[in-house]
Amino acid sequence: METIISVTNLKKHFKVPIHHRGPLGSLHNLFNREHRLVKAVDGINFEIRRGELVGYLGPNGAGKSTTLKMLSGLLVPTSGELQVRGCVPWRERRSYVAKIGAVFGQRTSLWWDLPVIESLDMLQHIYHIPASRFERNLNEFRRLLELDPFLHTPVRSLSLGQRMRADICAALLHDPDLIFLDEPTIGLDVVAKERIRGFIRHINHQRGTTVLLTTHDLSDVEKLCRRVMIIDQGSLVYDGELALLRERFGGKRELVVEFAELYDDVNVPGARLVDRDQRWATYQFERRAITASELIGRLSERFNLNDLEVREPDIETTIRRIYEERLLAS
Repeated sequence: METIISVTNLKKHFKVPIHHRGPLGSLHNLFNREHRLVKAVDGINFEIRRGELVGYLGPNGAGKSTTLKMLSGLLVPTSGELQVRGCVPWRERRSYVAKIGAVFGQRTSLWWDLPVIESLDMLQHIYHIPASRFERNLNEFRRLLELDPFLHTPVRSLSLGQRMRADICAALLHDPDLIFLDEPTIGLDVVAKERIRGFIRHINHQRGTTVLLTTHDLSDVEKLCRRVMIIDQGSLVYDGELALLRERFGGKRELVVEFAELYDDVNVPGARLVDRDQRWATYQFERRAITASELIGRLSERFNLNDLEVREPDIETTIRRIYEERLLAS
Protein backbone atom coordinates (compact mmCIF):
# COMPACT_ATOMS: atom_id res chain seq x y z
CA MET A 1 0.00 0.00 0.00
CA GLU A 2 1.31 3.45 -0.93
CA THR A 3 2.86 5.59 1.83
CA ILE A 4 1.10 8.96 1.99
CA ILE A 5 2.90 10.44 5.04
CA SER A 6 6.57 9.87 5.87
CA VAL A 7 8.12 11.39 9.02
CA THR A 8 11.80 10.95 9.96
CA ASN A 9 13.39 12.32 13.16
CA LEU A 10 10.94 15.22 13.18
CA LYS A 11 11.57 17.92 15.80
CA LYS A 12 9.91 21.17 16.77
CA HIS A 13 11.49 23.15 19.61
CA PHE A 14 10.28 26.50 20.94
CA LYS A 15 12.07 29.14 23.01
CA VAL A 16 9.73 30.33 25.76
CA PRO A 17 10.59 33.52 27.69
CA ILE A 18 11.13 33.17 31.45
CA HIS A 19 9.29 35.97 33.26
CA HIS A 20 10.24 37.14 36.76
CA ARG A 21 7.60 38.74 38.96
CA GLY A 22 7.67 41.99 40.88
CA PRO A 23 9.40 45.35 40.24
CA LEU A 24 12.91 43.86 40.30
CA GLY A 25 11.69 40.99 38.18
CA SER A 26 10.36 43.44 35.57
CA LEU A 27 13.80 45.10 35.36
CA HIS A 28 15.40 41.68 35.06
CA ASN A 29 13.01 40.78 32.23
CA LEU A 30 13.80 44.06 30.46
CA PHE A 31 17.60 43.86 30.53
CA ASN A 32 18.31 40.14 30.80
CA ARG A 33 16.09 38.07 28.55
CA GLU A 34 16.07 34.42 29.61
CA HIS A 35 14.45 31.54 27.78
CA ARG A 36 13.74 27.90 28.33
CA LEU A 37 13.66 25.36 25.53
CA VAL A 38 10.40 23.45 25.07
CA LYS A 39 10.74 20.29 22.97
CA ALA A 40 7.16 20.05 21.70
CA VAL A 41 8.09 17.30 19.23
CA ASP A 42 11.43 15.61 19.75
CA GLY A 43 12.55 13.19 17.06
CA ILE A 44 9.49 11.17 16.05
CA ASN A 45 9.33 8.69 13.17
CA PHE A 46 6.28 7.14 11.50
CA GLU A 47 4.64 6.34 8.18
CA ILE A 48 0.96 6.36 7.29
CA ARG A 49 -0.30 4.46 4.26
CA ARG A 50 -3.08 5.50 1.95
CA GLY A 51 -6.53 4.63 3.30
CA GLU A 52 -5.52 4.26 6.96
CA LEU A 53 -7.54 5.75 9.82
CA VAL A 54 -5.03 6.41 12.60
CA GLY A 55 -5.66 7.70 16.11
CA TYR A 56 -2.97 10.07 17.43
CA LEU A 57 -3.17 10.22 21.22
CA GLY A 58 -1.44 11.93 24.09
CA PRO A 59 -2.04 14.18 27.10
CA ASN A 60 -2.27 17.97 26.83
CA GLY A 61 1.09 19.41 25.78
CA ALA A 62 2.36 16.09 24.45
CA GLY A 63 2.91 17.41 20.91
CA LYS A 64 -0.19 16.21 19.03
CA SER A 65 -1.38 19.56 17.67
CA THR A 66 2.19 20.67 16.92
CA THR A 67 2.64 17.55 14.80
CA LEU A 68 -0.60 18.22 12.91
CA LYS A 69 0.39 21.83 12.29
CA MET A 70 3.68 20.70 10.76
CA LEU A 71 1.86 18.11 8.65
CA SER A 72 -0.58 20.82 7.53
CA GLY A 73 2.19 23.24 6.59
CA LEU A 74 1.32 25.75 9.33
CA LEU A 75 4.60 25.24 11.21
CA VAL A 76 8.16 24.72 9.98
CA PRO A 77 10.04 21.94 11.84
CA THR A 78 13.22 22.70 13.75
CA SER A 79 14.82 19.70 12.04
CA GLY A 80 14.00 16.33 10.51
CA GLU A 81 12.30 15.23 7.33
CA LEU A 82 8.61 15.29 6.49
CA GLN A 83 6.85 14.43 3.26
CA VAL A 84 3.10 14.29 2.68
CA ARG A 85 1.79 13.11 -0.69
CA GLY A 86 5.31 13.63 -2.07
CA CYS A 87 5.33 17.31 -0.95
CA VAL A 88 7.19 19.20 1.75
CA PRO A 89 4.16 20.98 3.27
CA TRP A 90 5.65 24.35 4.28
CA ARG A 91 7.67 24.73 1.05
CA GLU A 92 4.79 24.00 -1.35
CA ARG A 93 2.00 25.27 0.83
CA ARG A 94 -0.27 26.82 -1.80
CA SER A 95 -0.48 23.71 -3.99
CA TYR A 96 -0.30 21.36 -1.00
CA VAL A 97 -3.26 22.71 1.01
CA ALA A 98 -5.48 22.44 -2.09
CA LYS A 99 -5.12 18.64 -1.84
CA ILE A 100 -5.67 18.04 1.88
CA GLY A 101 -8.39 18.76 4.44
CA ALA A 102 -7.94 19.93 8.03
CA VAL A 103 -10.33 20.56 10.92
CA PHE A 104 -9.09 22.06 14.18
CA GLY A 105 -11.78 21.64 16.83
CA GLN A 106 -11.40 25.07 18.43
CA ARG A 107 -11.25 27.07 15.17
CA THR A 108 -13.54 27.37 12.20
CA SER A 109 -12.68 27.72 8.52
CA LEU A 110 -16.10 29.27 7.86
CA TRP A 111 -16.96 32.98 7.72
CA TRP A 112 -18.43 34.00 11.06
CA ASP A 113 -21.15 36.35 9.83
CA LEU A 114 -22.21 34.43 6.73
CA PRO A 115 -24.81 31.65 6.50
CA VAL A 116 -23.19 28.21 6.21
CA ILE A 117 -24.27 27.75 2.58
CA GLU A 118 -22.60 31.01 1.53
CA SER A 119 -19.32 29.96 3.18
CA LEU A 120 -19.50 26.69 1.30
CA ASP A 121 -20.21 28.53 -1.96
CA MET A 122 -17.13 30.70 -1.39
CA LEU A 123 -15.00 27.61 -0.78
CA GLN A 124 -16.15 26.23 -4.12
CA HIS A 125 -14.55 29.22 -5.85
CA ILE A 126 -11.44 29.23 -3.65
CA TYR A 127 -10.72 25.56 -4.40
CA HIS A 128 -11.93 25.81 -8.04
CA ILE A 129 -14.33 22.90 -7.51
CA PRO A 130 -16.32 22.03 -10.65
CA ALA A 131 -20.04 22.72 -10.19
CA SER A 132 -21.09 19.10 -10.73
CA ARG A 133 -18.62 17.78 -8.14
CA PHE A 134 -19.51 20.53 -5.67
CA GLU A 135 -23.23 19.74 -5.92
CA ARG A 136 -22.64 16.01 -5.65
CA ASN A 137 -20.44 16.35 -2.54
CA LEU A 138 -22.69 18.97 -0.93
CA ASN A 139 -25.79 16.81 -1.37
CA GLU A 140 -24.04 13.76 0.07
CA PHE A 141 -22.65 15.66 3.06
CA ARG A 142 -25.96 17.41 3.72
CA ARG A 143 -27.58 14.02 4.07
CA LEU A 144 -24.83 12.32 6.11
CA LEU A 145 -24.18 15.26 8.45
CA GLU A 146 -27.82 16.46 8.57
CA LEU A 147 -26.89 20.03 7.61
CA ASP A 148 -30.26 21.19 6.22
CA PRO A 149 -31.75 22.53 9.50
CA PHE A 150 -28.95 25.13 9.80
CA LEU A 151 -27.62 25.48 6.25
CA HIS A 152 -28.95 29.07 5.99
CA THR A 153 -28.01 30.06 9.56
CA PRO A 154 -25.04 32.41 10.20
CA VAL A 155 -22.04 30.52 11.54
CA ARG A 156 -21.94 32.69 14.68
CA SER A 157 -25.41 31.38 15.65
CA LEU A 158 -24.55 27.68 15.37
CA SER A 159 -24.13 25.35 18.30
CA LEU A 160 -20.72 23.73 18.70
CA GLY A 161 -21.97 20.46 17.25
CA GLN A 162 -23.55 22.17 14.24
CA ARG A 163 -20.41 24.21 13.55
CA MET A 164 -18.22 21.12 13.73
CA ARG A 165 -20.41 19.29 11.20
CA ALA A 166 -20.29 22.32 8.90
CA ASP A 167 -16.49 22.55 9.27
CA ILE A 168 -16.05 18.88 8.40
CA CYS A 169 -18.23 19.35 5.33
CA ALA A 170 -16.15 22.40 4.30
CA ALA A 171 -12.89 20.47 4.71
CA LEU A 172 -14.02 17.71 2.32
CA LEU A 173 -15.86 19.58 -0.44
CA HIS A 174 -12.80 19.55 -2.72
CA ASP A 175 -12.32 15.75 -2.41
CA PRO A 176 -9.02 15.63 -0.49
CA ASP A 177 -7.59 12.13 -0.14
CA LEU A 178 -6.07 13.06 3.25
CA ILE A 179 -7.68 14.86 6.19
CA PHE A 180 -6.33 15.92 9.59
CA LEU A 181 -8.92 16.04 12.37
CA ASP A 182 -7.84 17.72 15.61
CA GLU A 183 -10.36 17.05 18.40
CA PRO A 184 -13.43 16.91 16.11
CA THR A 185 -15.77 15.73 18.90
CA ILE A 186 -14.56 17.96 21.74
CA GLY A 187 -17.41 19.35 23.83
CA LEU A 188 -20.14 17.60 21.84
CA ASP A 189 -23.10 15.64 23.17
CA VAL A 190 -23.46 11.90 22.61
CA VAL A 191 -25.73 12.22 19.55
CA ALA A 192 -23.48 14.76 17.81
CA LYS A 193 -20.39 12.64 18.53
CA GLU A 194 -21.98 9.55 17.03
CA ARG A 195 -23.05 11.43 13.91
CA ILE A 196 -19.51 12.70 13.32
CA ARG A 197 -17.99 9.28 14.02
CA GLY A 198 -20.34 7.74 11.47
CA PHE A 199 -19.30 10.32 8.90
CA ILE A 200 -15.58 9.75 9.51
CA ARG A 201 -16.15 6.01 9.13
CA HIS A 202 -18.04 6.63 5.87
CA ILE A 203 -15.38 8.78 4.19
CA ASN A 204 -12.67 6.32 5.19
CA HIS A 205 -14.50 3.16 4.07
CA GLN A 206 -16.45 4.45 1.07
CA ARG A 207 -14.13 7.13 -0.29
CA GLY A 208 -10.78 5.70 0.86
CA THR A 209 -9.88 9.00 2.57
CA THR A 210 -6.80 8.74 4.79
CA VAL A 211 -7.57 10.14 8.26
CA LEU A 212 -5.22 11.21 11.06
CA LEU A 213 -7.34 11.84 14.16
CA THR A 214 -6.28 13.44 17.44
CA THR A 215 -8.73 13.17 20.30
CA HIS A 216 -9.08 13.09 24.07
CA ASP A 217 -12.27 11.07 23.77
CA LEU A 218 -11.00 7.52 23.71
CA SER A 219 -14.41 6.27 22.58
CA ASP A 220 -13.55 7.86 19.22
CA VAL A 221 -10.48 5.65 19.00
CA GLU A 222 -12.24 2.47 20.08
CA LYS A 223 -15.01 2.96 17.52
CA LEU A 224 -12.93 4.18 14.58
CA CYS A 225 -9.26 3.22 14.67
CA ARG A 226 -7.38 -0.04 14.22
CA ARG A 227 -4.00 1.68 14.57
CA VAL A 228 -2.97 4.17 17.24
CA MET A 229 0.11 6.30 17.82
CA ILE A 230 0.76 7.63 21.33
CA ILE A 231 2.97 10.66 21.94
CA ASP A 232 4.18 11.79 25.35
CA GLN A 233 6.57 14.66 26.11
CA GLY A 234 7.33 15.03 22.42
CA SER A 235 8.32 11.38 21.87
CA LEU A 236 6.39 8.57 20.23
CA VAL A 237 5.90 5.87 22.86
CA TYR A 238 3.66 3.49 20.91
CA ASP A 239 2.78 2.91 17.26
CA GLY A 240 0.75 -0.15 16.37
CA GLU A 241 -2.60 -1.89 16.38
CA LEU A 242 -5.12 -1.07 19.08
CA ALA A 243 -5.57 -4.80 19.77
CA LEU A 244 -1.83 -5.26 20.37
CA LEU A 245 -1.81 -2.20 22.63
CA ARG A 246 -4.43 -3.85 24.80
CA GLU A 247 -2.53 -7.14 24.76
CA ARG A 248 0.75 -5.49 25.78
CA PHE A 249 -0.48 -2.98 28.35
CA GLY A 250 -4.06 -3.99 29.05
CA GLY A 251 -3.39 -5.85 32.27
CA LYS A 252 -6.28 -7.81 33.75
CA ARG A 253 -9.30 -9.03 31.81
CA GLU A 254 -12.63 -10.14 33.22
CA LEU A 255 -14.86 -13.11 32.51
CA VAL A 256 -18.53 -12.82 33.53
CA VAL A 257 -20.31 -16.18 33.81
CA GLU A 258 -23.94 -17.22 34.29
CA PHE A 259 -24.18 -20.75 35.69
CA ALA A 260 -27.02 -23.09 34.77
CA GLU A 261 -27.51 -23.98 38.45
CA LEU A 262 -26.37 -22.85 41.89
CA TYR A 263 -22.95 -23.98 43.10
CA ASP A 264 -21.44 -23.50 46.56
CA ASP A 265 -17.85 -23.06 45.41
CA VAL A 266 -17.12 -21.61 41.95
CA ASN A 267 -13.43 -20.84 42.39
CA VAL A 268 -11.22 -21.99 39.53
CA PRO A 269 -7.40 -22.11 39.14
CA GLY A 270 -5.85 -19.31 37.10
CA ALA A 271 -8.42 -16.64 37.93
CA ARG A 272 -9.59 -14.62 40.92
CA LEU A 273 -13.27 -14.54 41.82
CA VAL A 274 -14.06 -10.83 42.31
CA ASP A 275 -17.87 -10.86 42.40
CA ARG A 276 -20.60 -13.44 43.07
CA ASP A 277 -24.39 -13.05 42.95
CA GLN A 278 -26.50 -16.22 42.91
CA ARG A 279 -25.84 -17.81 39.50
CA TRP A 280 -23.57 -14.99 38.30
CA ALA A 281 -19.82 -14.74 38.91
CA THR A 282 -17.08 -12.40 37.71
CA TYR A 283 -13.47 -13.60 37.40
CA GLN A 284 -10.36 -11.50 36.88
CA PHE A 285 -7.33 -12.97 35.14
CA GLU A 286 -4.00 -11.93 33.64
CA ARG A 287 -3.76 -12.35 29.88
CA ARG A 288 -0.12 -13.46 30.22
CA ALA A 289 -1.01 -16.19 32.72
CA ILE A 290 -4.03 -17.80 31.05
CA THR A 291 -6.09 -17.26 27.89
CA ALA A 292 -9.82 -16.67 27.96
CA SER A 293 -10.45 -19.96 26.11
CA GLU A 294 -8.37 -21.90 28.67
CA LEU A 295 -10.28 -20.34 31.55
CA ILE A 296 -13.62 -21.07 29.88
CA GLY A 297 -12.47 -24.66 29.34
CA ARG A 298 -11.66 -25.10 33.01
CA LEU A 299 -15.05 -23.71 34.01
CA SER A 300 -16.88 -25.91 31.50
CA GLU A 301 -15.22 -29.04 32.89
CA ARG A 302 -16.56 -28.33 36.40
CA PHE A 303 -19.82 -26.44 35.87
CA ASN A 304 -22.83 -26.19 33.60
CA LEU A 305 -22.82 -22.74 31.99
CA ASN A 306 -25.68 -20.69 30.53
CA ASP A 307 -23.81 -17.66 29.27
CA LEU A 308 -20.48 -15.85 29.50
CA GLU A 309 -18.81 -12.61 28.43
CA VAL A 310 -15.15 -11.62 28.22
CA ARG A 311 -14.52 -7.97 29.16
CA GLU A 312 -11.39 -6.17 28.04
CA PRO A 313 -9.89 -3.29 30.06
CA ASP A 314 -11.09 0.01 28.63
CA ILE A 315 -8.60 1.89 26.50
CA GLU A 316 -8.41 4.78 28.97
CA THR A 317 -7.07 2.43 31.65
CA THR A 318 -4.65 0.91 29.15
CA ILE A 319 -3.19 4.24 28.06
CA ARG A 320 -2.98 5.48 31.66
CA ARG A 321 -0.87 2.41 32.39
CA ILE A 322 1.54 3.34 29.57
CA TYR A 323 1.98 6.84 31.02
CA GLU A 324 2.49 5.46 34.53
CA GLU A 325 5.13 2.97 33.36
CA ARG A 326 6.87 5.74 31.44
CA LEU A 327 6.93 8.02 34.50
CA LEU A 328 8.34 5.23 36.67
CA ALA A 329 11.05 4.52 34.09
CA SER A 330 12.12 8.18 33.78
